[in-house]
Amino acid sequence: KNFLQASNPGLFENDSDVLWQQGHVPETIAYHSRVGINTDAPDEALVVCGNAKVMGRVMHPSDSRAKQNIREVDANEQLRRITQMKLVEYDYKPEFASVTGIKDT
Repeated sequence: KNFLQASNPGLFENDSDVLWQQGHVPETIAYHSRVGINTDAPDEALVVCGNAKVMGRVMHPSDSRAKQNIREVDANEQLRRITQMKLVEYDYKPEFASVTGIKDT
């Protein structure tokens, strides 16, 4: 394994404490835990508390650039399936809303 080296000597106790490592694809790095920006308690793979600026594309699984064999489906069959879905409404828990900045819970 090729581990990234900290630019600040003494930042890591030893190589076993380093979770950042070179990715399998060239010019990538991997971190095998949760990452928090402006938070020390991330509860997801990546939590950004604040604004994020992207100088390029953001690819998402629902993005058509990530799909192939796109075709129309039978609308009546899909509506039948939708009527079988369980629909719910909910309120966010106050502790979640306050951390994420949600005002209308």
